[in-house]
Amino acid sequence: MAEIGEPAYRARQILAWAYERRARDFAAMTDLPAALRAALEARLDVRTGTEVARSTAPGGTVKLLLRWFDGLTTESVMIPAPGAERRRTICVSTQVGCDVGCRFCASGIGGSLRNLSVGEVLEQTLAAADLLAERGERLSHVVFMGMGEPLANYDVTVEAVRRMSADWGLGIGQRRITVSTVGLPKQIDRLAEEGLRATLALSLHAPNDELRAQLIPWAEGISLAALLPACRRYLDKTGREVTLEYCLLAGVNDLREHAAELARTARDLRAHVNLLMYNPVEGLPYERPSRNRAIGFLKDLRAAGARAHLRESRGLEADAACGQLRRRSASA
Repeated sequence: MAEIGEPAYRARQILAWAYERRARDFAAMTDLPAALRAALEARLDVRTGTEVARSTAPGGTVKLLLRWFDGLTTESVMIPAPGAERRRTICVSTQVGCDVGCRFCASGIGGSLRNLSVGEVLEQTLAAADLLAERGERLSHVVFMGMGEPLANYDVTVEAVRRMSADWGLGIGQRRITVSTVGLPKQIDRLAEEGLRATLALSLHAPNDELRAQLIPWAEGISLAALLPACRRYLDKTGREVTLEYCLLAGVNDLREHAAELARTARDLRAHVNLLMYNPVEGLPYERPSRNRAIGFLKDLRAAGARAHLRESRGLEADAACGQLRRRSASA
């Protein structure tokens, strides 16, 4: 606004239209002078993404595929809590594709093509807010667990958290925002110094280095002996407990001895374990365990003194695992 000779209060008006009212263009911002709207329309875009595919599951989970200015696409998933709970969560991506290359994940097939911008991350949340508004509902939580490694796009992730929680932005409390990482110790230490109150989630998926390296290629150079102390430092610095994300793969990481190892790690970190049942990806050799097996693993964790819960799977019909809708749309 200063650049074009407008008063500063115009900026807050525009932000209110973009975030609170979710205007898609400047023409909708009717309390701005017409000449200013025309000038802004000529210089800026409110949004740059276009929805090109949508997949919905019976429980209400919706996956959106957005295409950006360069033709590349990313996924985000809106996940409603069951029953009367009003929790509505958007899972956002931070990269187009992913270089981590988890063996069981569709996002890493083809690697990462580029980082997303702060605006592109935020636009995913606005798309979910649009969808929820149609149902008379509001977005309540954000998780950085979509395509890409958030801490490999560090500056964008941190700035996106700040804007999501700003009073002029989405107004979502930072305690309702979770940043998930496969585990980059230096970036975790850096994040602990940012003064944020977001939850850190570690995508662990295996309780020891040998199995983890088989499932997560990046883990070959990052041992748990280096990674877990960084998570503990995050807890000590921020007071925010770390969550351990653990995707159960039938016959691979769901044995009783794995539960015993995982429980020791969770106790040492004072961490909560979030168990997920694998969403199968066509062409990959991994399978989803039975529900009885998953419940047995949960009981083994709790018997060993770990705090844990089994996250109910919502979205098998929506291709809700990372990368599936994008992959399916590309081959259509």
